[in-house]
Amino acid sequence: MTRQTLELTETEHEPEGIEARASDGRRLKVINKAREWLRTPYHHMGRIKGGGADCLTLLVEVYRAAGVIPEVEVRFYPPDWNLHRDAERYLNGVMRYAREISGQPAEADIAVFKFGRCFAHGAIVISWPRLIHAWCDAGVVYGDAHQPPLRGRPVRFFDPFAVLEL
Repeated sequence: MTRQTLELTETEHEPEGIEARASDGRRLKVINKAREWLRTPYHHMGRIKGGGADCLTLLVEVYRAAGVIPEVEVRFYPPDWNLHRDAERYLNGVMRYAREISGQPAEADIAVFKFGRCFAHGAIVISWPRLIHAWCDAGVVYGDAHQPPLRGRPVRFFDPFAVLEL
């Protein structure tokens, strides 16, 4: 397979020293769709590019727009559910549409970090450890899994391209 260098818009610049690549067109499409959401404000349960998103709805909308998953109904959840419950609701939802993998994630895979009592924060891998995620204090931004607030947190990886067609 040929590797394609991801295109950046004139207003978005990949952080210095990071050259994101995609191994196939589907992964490239996911990363480009995720970049379209950069600078979207954080809004619990928001699903509007430029208007608001959280870490769950960002994933749902990006992978749907890229044609990887179908339209997904997201039922109400309190913003702090992961601080008061042990049920892995976020992981269970991710596992409906992606297969857990071990080792280094590929571009456009999903990283899910443990926050509170559960794995409850998702991000789109650009080039590990670089991510795009929706953060409550910053909105949709580039992130680095080796820097706070993600550094040292347990993380699990999922491949949304390795599941059967829905």
